[in-house]
Amino acid sequence: MFNLWFGVIFMLVHFSLFLLSYRLFGKVGVYAWIGMATVLANIQVVKTVELDLGLTAIVITLGNTIYGTIYLASDLLNEKYGEKAAKKAVWFGFFTLIASTIIMQMALLFKPAEGVEFSLEAHNALSAIFGLLPRISLGSLCAYFISQFLDVRLYSMLKRAFPKPGQLWIRNNGSTVISQLVDTLIFTTIAFAGVYEGEVWLSIFLSTYIIKFIVSLVSTPFLYAARSFTFRDE
Repeated sequence: MFNLWFGVIFMLVHFSLFLLSYRLFGKVGVYAWIGMATVLANIQVVKTVELDLGLTAIVITLGNTIYGTIYLASDLLNEKYGEKAAKKAVWFGFFTLIASTIIMQMALLFKPAEGVEFSLEAHNALSAIFGLLPRISLGSLCAYFISQFLDVRLYSMLKRAFPKPGQLWIRNNGSTVISQLVDTLIFTTIAFAGVYEGEVWLSIFLSTYIIKFIVSLVSTPFLYAARSFTFRDE
């Protein structure tokens, strides 16, 4: 049960730190958070944890919470600064993801110092984290690019259909729930289709999407809070 309850705290810490970044640095803080989140999500995804749900237990990868904050960030930018600002954030995150992947793959090509045990251990650790299989890297890039632009587009459409301040939860969850479904489908298909049997693939797909759906719901109050922030220079 530790993982389950600690996961709740883990999720709340993510959203609280996002709010703090926006409160302290304004719109720049949102862009900075997106850059950080795209990198951390792909580091955390290599670690799997088991969640004890009482009658059953599921195994999930980390990274879903921090990845969910990216949708929160783009929705916030769309809500307060418009679709253009949200699209710019998507491109920013995509560039950050590609740049960090290229740089770390090049870093792994360096031969570690001979006779220095710590250097070899560090190299092996970095290889385990950043030496992702090509299919996983491709799946992550494709899923991010398509789902994020879809989220921005859907949010803009829902913003016109449900423009009232009290309907923010419709705009937020409506766009995120659909775009994250597409994100999960693209990633799990590219990364795992043919690698696992159909039942296993379906289990990964469903558990991943359910976690993302929960994260989306939890993020809504934080989006309301972030929308209320005002800045003199904006």
